Order: sequence, then structure tokens, then C-alpha cells
Amino acid sequence: MDCSWKPFDKSNYKQLLGAMDYSFLCAYAVGMYLSGIIGERLPIRLYLTVGMLTSGLFTCLFGLGYVYNIHSLGFYVSIQVANGLVQTTGWPSVVTCIGNWFGKGRRGLIMGLWNSHTSVGNILGSLIAGYWVSSNWGLSFIVPGIIIATMGVVCFLFLIEHPNDLKSVHSQNSPPGKSLGVNGDSEMYLQYKDNNSQSYDTELLLPRDRVCVPVQPVVVVKSQSEPSAISFTGALQIPGVIEFSLCLLFAKLVSYTFLFWLPLYITKAAHLDAKEAGDLSTLFDVGGIVGGILAGVVSDKLGKRATTCAVMLLLAAPTLYGFSMISEFGLGPTIGMLLVCGGLVNGPYALITTAVSADLGTHKSLKGNARALSTVTAIIDGTGSVGAALGPLLAGLLSSGGWDQVFYMLMAADFLALLFLLRLVTKELDSTKPRPISIVQSKEH
Repeated sequence: MDCSWKPFDKSNYKQLLGAMDYSFLCAYAVGMYLSGIIGERLPIRLYLTVGMLTSGLFTCLFGLGYVYNIHSLGFYVSIQVANGLVQTTGWPSVVTCIGNWFGKGRRGLIMGLWNSHTSVGNILGSLIAGYWVSSNWGLSFIVPGIIIATMGVVCFLFLIEHPNDLKSVHSQNSPPGKSLGVNGDSEMYLQYKDNNSQSYDTELLLPRDRVCVPVQPVVVVKSQSEPSAISFTGALQIPGVIEFSLCLLFAKLVSYTFLFWLPLYITKAAHLDAKEAGDLSTLFDVGGIVGGILAGVVSDKLGKRATTCAVMLLLAAPTLYGFSMISEFGLGPTIGMLLVCGGLVNGPYALITTAVSADLGTHKSLKGNARALSTVTAIIDGTGSVGAALGPLLAGLLSSGGWDQVFYMLMAADFLALLFLLRLVTKELDSTKPRPISIVQSKEH
């Protein structure tokens, strides 16, 4: 349906909505580069909490435009810009936190499962927005704003940033000269390997690195100085950061174009009302959940992150064309293609923003300094957000000439994303056989 809310009630409403998306995503892209650097120098829990509370505030303010009958384009654009800036606190913080707890061996699977929260959030957002879009669209923003602010309080109260935080609490609560063991048994001492060269693969949650020994005279553990945060240019020099960043730029362009424009496209192509189109568009994110997990599992098995992304991108381009053709043939084929497109489009995007970012943020060239993780994540996701800003804007401009042009643009973006991975794919495929076990063991010890 055409928009009836001034100033979006004219024939150029698609361009105005695209401009609002663009203002949000541009602010997000610019802010992301700064956010990772700031996030490495502040406590993650506090940084994330402030970001969630302010995100809730600005999201609610957008919805209050309906309550107070505000029709100024400048008001909505300024709220979008502010919201884009404060939401950059989220992704570097949460990826760093998860990266602190889980290591490289199972990272694709674990982060693929964990990353499903983004699609679940998109689904909930679409359902909430669709529920009120025809009656009181202000609540489509106010309710999610309240939800994220509430979860910010939960985050402040319960988030544990790093396994070492548990050790600190454990030692503080122990009697002098003793450490509490399993189930509070003071006759056991939990001893953790403290080796900078090891990955965080099994620390605390996975018990291979924990050994219980009887209490002996107090052992003094060597305290090492806190590593310094990496610079922006230093993070760019990590092998693979630039390639994956540019790949994500185009992969995220495709994903966010679907996120912002799919309900409107379904409304036009399948002749459904706004609520039904919003509900149906959530299937794209359902497919994204499966695609993200599948990409993580396959890349763990093969040990080839770039190759996994490249294959999915190669399959995604013709699938996008198929979706543009099949969506004209009714509801059933549209549902099937939405699931397939969601998996192939969001699979590489999910893998790059989670497992790949964590891999590069703990790259061996950093020599154990894990404080680069937030900056690397911000660089990759910030560059991707440039594409996320361009995609909806281009879709708004191209859709006036027909939806076919939008899909051609999406297919071209997928091929460009694949192009930036070719060097890394070639390197992975040409990699030598695994080293002998004796060499691996000697290096780990």
C-alpha cells in the first residue's frame, strides 16, 4: 500500500524511505569504525549496556512521531542517524565476548548457532512491525525500543565478559590460602592452564583444560601485563582483513536490501496486504538461520572459511534470479525460494561477521594479543555496513524502473563479493598438507 503519512504520501515515497534507511546505515557504517576502537578500551558490559539503552531511547522517539503527529522529514532522519551511531556499540562487543569464551576449533558451529539470534531478531521485528503497521505504526517502534532497553538492563546485571572474570570472583570468595573447588569443596583447587599461545577453545565451558588437584601450599601465579589495544592500521595489516571486509560490503548489500525492501516487493509481486507481506518476509530470515549454521559447520569441517563463503555466493546469484521469476507464480514457490535465498545470502554474511572476524581478531600474527578482536570485527562489519547503506538506497532508486533492475543489481553484488575472495580461496585450495603431529604439539607447548 502507498504510504499516507506526510511527508511520505507523495509518489516519491520509495525514495524518501530509502533515504531514511541510507541515513541510518551511513551513520552505522561511520560509527562502526570508531566503535571497535572505543570498545577495546572500555568494559564491554558497560559499553554494551549504554548502547542498548540509548538504542531503545531513539527507537521509541521515532515511534513517538506518530503519537505527537510529527511530519518533519528532518526529525525522522536525525533520529535515524542518532540510532545508527549508538547501535554500533553492539556487534563488536558481542562478537568479542563470544570470541573470549570459544576458540577456533568449534568456532564455526558455535557462532553459527549463536548468530541465529540476528535472524530471530529480524523475525520478531517484522512480526511486531506488521502487527501494528496498519493501525498504529508508532507502536512498531516503541515496543521494540522498550524490549532492547529492558535487555540492556539484563545485560548489565548478568553479562560475564571473559572466563577470567569467573576466576577473579572465585579467588575473591575463597578463604585465605585456599580456593573453593567443585560445589564449594575447599579441598579441591581448580587449576587452569595459563598459556598465551593457546586458543580459548575449551576454557571453562569445555572442561579439557581443567585439572583438579589437592590443595598444596599457596601457588603464586605469574601475572602478565595487559596487552595494548591494536591500532586501526595494525588491524588492517592482518592477512585477510581487507579481502573479507570488501567481500562483506557486497554480501551485506544484498542481505540488507532484502531486509528493508522484501515486504514491499512481496506486497507488489504476490498482491498481499502489508501485514501478510511482513509475516511472509520472515521466511528469508528462517532460511538465514539454517544457512548460517550450515556455513559454520562446513567451514569447521574443511577448515576453509573463504572457500565456504565463495561457494554459497556462487550459488546465491542464480538463486536470486530464480526468486524474481518464481515469485510471480504464487505463494508456494515464493515460500520455497525465500528459504533457499535466505540460506545462501545470509550464510556467507553470518560466517564473515562471526567466525571469520573472531579468527582474524585472534590471528597468530598478533602473538596472543586478543584485544584486537573488537577492532577487527568493527572494521569488517563497518565496511560491510557501507554496502548495507548503499543497497536499500539503490533499491529505492532502481525500483521505480521495475523490480528486475533491483535483482540485477543484487546478482552483480554477489559476483563482486565472490571476486574479492578469489585470492584467499586460491590460497586455501593450494595450501599444503597438514603438518606432522609432532610439529603441532611442539609449537603448542
